[in-house]
Amino acid sequence: MIIRALALAGGVLGGATASQFPEYAQQYTQRLGGAVDALGQVVADFDASAAAAGFDRAQALAQMQGTAFLERRRADMERTFERHARLSTDLEVLQQSGPFMRAYHASRLTDGEVAQAALAAYAPAVPITMPGLVFAGTGFLAGLIAVWAALRALIWPLRRRRSSAQGA
Repeated sequence: MIIRALALAGGVLGGATASQFPEYAQQYTQRLGGAVDALGQVVADFDASAAAAGFDRAQALAQMQGTAFLERRRADMERTFERHARLSTDLEVLQQSGPFMRAYHASRLTDGEVAQAALAAYAPAVPITMPGLVFAGTGFLAGLIAVWAALRALIWPLRRRRSSAQGA
């Protein structure tokens, strides 16, 4: 009886947690779009400055040497270009995905700054959309099964000893 109650509690917790994924993924995608826009402006400004000086991006980066400050600034810009490219790809994939495919592409929801901003603004809600309900049901079953299996595994050695003691 206790195992069933704990498994049910695990199912409810799993359902409540999983049901939040579609809305969090939506919030993350919106924040990601803002980050891509902001980084895009930095990239465009750099490229415009490079072009005004007669350089392409690689040539302009190569010019940034000679002092510790310029070396650091070049490294910063290289990281900015890499992050912009990565986040732009993530955004494109997420915008083309529905809620279930966003779960499949969850590895694209991993930028720390964007995730932190999305979590800071996120407020849990009752899932009344079909994807939210499907995620809730899936999470409920996963939580129920996980807690039930864990509890069964924990009491298995005790049951074995008890049946050995009764047989002796």
